Amino acid sequence: MKDKTIEYILRTTWLAVQKMYNEEAAKFESTMATGFTLLSIDPEKGTPSTALGPKMGMEATSLSRILKTMEEKGLIERHPNPDDGRGVIISLTDFGIEKRAYSKEKVLTFNEAVKNHISEEKLKHFYEVSETINELIANKKIFNQKEISSSKI
Repeated sequence: MKDKTIEYILRTTWLAVQKMYNEEAAKFESTMATGFTLLSIDPEKGTPSTALGPKMGMEATSLSRILKTMEEKGLIERHPNPDDGRGVIISLTDFGIEKRAYSKEKVLTFNEAVKNHISEEKLKHFYEVSETINELIANKKIFNQKEISSSKI
């Protein structure tokens, strides 16, 4: 393919960001997924386990593995949800709060570095384009779902 597609640019950029964060996290025996999870858990009240997957855009199976590892490392604790007897609240331990602060610092460093190299106007357009892509996907306006299901034989 001679010209780069939007999908190609999104994918390769995300892979570069992911690699950068994983290399940084590896210095502290962690992963980008762990850092992202730490940032997604409310540090004061905890977060219901059922809300965490959708909040992060992850499947329950992948999230379960991450949470198990985080619990083994002493980053989180699970407590019964007082509002829903079947549910669980994921809470950060003191160690988890410490690592969350570190993860937040790295994300803010990345954001500042990007902001220092890209104009506010270009960033505004980037956010607008990203939001439009997400809306197109969420509203199933990229691939016609009826065409796909009727074309299966």
